[in-house]
Amino acid sequence: MSTVSIEATINAKWAQGHSSYSPGSPEELAIIGIELLVKELGTQAAQNFIQQAFERYPSVIEAID
Repeated sequence: MSTVSIEATINAKWAQGHSSYSPGSPEELAIIGIELLVKELGTQAAQNFIQQAFERYPSVIEAID
């Protein structure tokens, strides 16, 4: 496995406010993405979206189950 570092600034805005993020790793980026998906779609719809994304990687799904 390789080490990936990320240099990015993410500015997210929605009706109730805004947030800025500076992820430094894929894990931090994933957490930010999940947080924003939940804000946008709600928990269940975000879970469904993530499940659909993982369907591209069958070996990953088998390992989780």
